Amino acid sequence: MITMTDPAWRPSSRAPRLWAINAALVWIPLFIAQIVWAVLDGRWTTWPHTVVFAASVVLAALHIIVVPLWRYRVHRWEISDTAVYTLTGWFDQERRIAPISRIQTVDTERGPIDRLLGLATVTVTTASSAGAVKITALDKDVADKTVAQLTEIAGRTQGDAT
Repeated sequence: MITMTDPAWRPSSRAPRLWAINAALVWIPLFIAQIVWAVLDGRWTTWPHTVVFAASVVLAALHIIVVPLWRYRVHRWEISDTAVYTLTGWFDQERRIAPISRIQTVDTERGPIDRLLGLATVTVTTASSAGAVKITALDKDVADKTVAQLTEIAGRTQGDAT
């Protein structure tokens, strides 16, 4: 019987901060909408406003504080001479293994918050209908080395990546 171990490497230690900032940006419009609702309604302390605001604060706190830490405990990645392997998620966890022989492209992506934190995402596109394999929240230098390593391994692998 073959057993698989989890991938060895974690994302950057700054990954939870990235995920927390992204989560906070999702909640800002909701809190603005609640303020507008209370101003237009003119009754800040009525039970609907209080209940919706309290529930929003609790859910936002969970999303901004707990989820990034949970994700960091789960997220892993690894590259071997034969495959790229990721484990992602927090509630719904996904394992993805992409054979090196199936790699078509390797890309690096850095959004504004990624750049602010010195992070990058490496996307490995394969001939799979399941989509690309993403290695998120890597330190920029680790992402650059990962792209170079994948390019080098894929270059010496025989096959047509289809």
